[in-house]
This record gives sequence, C-alpha cells and structure tokens, in this order.
Amino acid sequence: MSAAIDANVVTYGSSAIVALQSGAALPSQFLTFMLGEEQYAVGILHIKEIIEYGSLATVPMMPDCVRGVINLRGAVVPVMDLSARFGRAQSTIGKRSCIVIVETEGGDGDGKQVLGMLVDAVNAVVEIAAADIEPAPSFGTRIRPDFIAGMGKLVDKNRGRFVILLDIERVLSSEEIVEMARGSAAVATA
Repeated sequence: MSAAIDANVVTYGSSAIVALQSGAALPSQFLTFMLGEEQYAVGILHIKEIIEYGSLATVPMMPDCVRGVINLRGAVVPVMDLSARFGRAQSTIGKRSCIVIVETEGGDGDGKQVLGMLVDAVNAVVEIAAADIEPAPSFGTRIRPDFIAGMGKLVDKNRGRFVILLDIERVLSSEEIVEMARGSAAVATA
C-alpha cells in the first residue's frame, strides 16, 4: 500500500463513528467469524493469516482470556480466547476452531503487535458499505460496548441481519491484558 492510500484509510476503532460522520474512507471488507452462535467481524486490514488450531504452550499466571502462545515461523505469538475476553467461558475446541492472526498498533507507540484470536469458526470475507454501518447500541449487547466499532448490515436473501464489527485495538489492548495479568498474579500470591 502506498503512503498516499494509507493517509486516506481509516481503520475501525474508537473514532469509527467520527469517521463515518466526516465521510472519510473506511475499510469495506471484513472477515466474519463465529463465537458460539454470534457472528463478529474484523476489518480485513488487520488480518495477517488464519491458521488451524494447534497445540499452544501455556503461560503461567496469565488471565483466562490468554490461552497461551504459539510459534509462528520463529516468532512467539500470544493467543487470546475471544470468548473468555468477552467475559464468557473459554471456547471449546472443535473441528472448525482456528486462530486468526491479527496485527494491531502496539501499546505505548511501540509499533505493530501480532496476536492470535481463537475463534469457533471463520465464515467469509464480506463487503459492507459505509452506508450499511450503524453505530453500536449503548445497551443490550453481550460484550462491552467499547469493544464494538459498529453494526454492519448484511443483506442475505431479501432479509437483513447484523454482524458486530469489533474495535480490534480495544479488544486486544495489550495494556489492559497486562493489568489483568497483574491482577491474576496478585490474587495467586494472596
């Protein structure tokens, strides 16, 4: 991608609604995936690859949402269980379980961070026009409202349905995970 294109691209995040209102260019392609019976999506610009679920090395004293780490071509990549991150039980590993490798902005401005998200199943890459994205509801969702960048309308055989567009920078916030790990360590030593 050239620098000129990068300057015009706004990724979903806490400023998604401001960007929608200002008419800025937004990503239109999203990877959809399942967690239980609910469908979620992440902007395709964050996705590096999708890999089959394999063995994870567990890390002691980590919060429940951090399932462990994998070796991805020589790099240690932490894997987060999105179900546990959303305050639910840990995901049950099934035939379609996989790890979505994403790249986010690192905390404290230290560049890019690569993380894995454990999901129940990956569905497809879909196109959602900016006009088909609504603000997140302030209540009634099963996850924290600040994790939701918006609600994308999917047209499917003359019936509309919504997909929850995640603010991946907040969901995978390394600062918040570090705080959770510190809390886990404090409880373990008490």
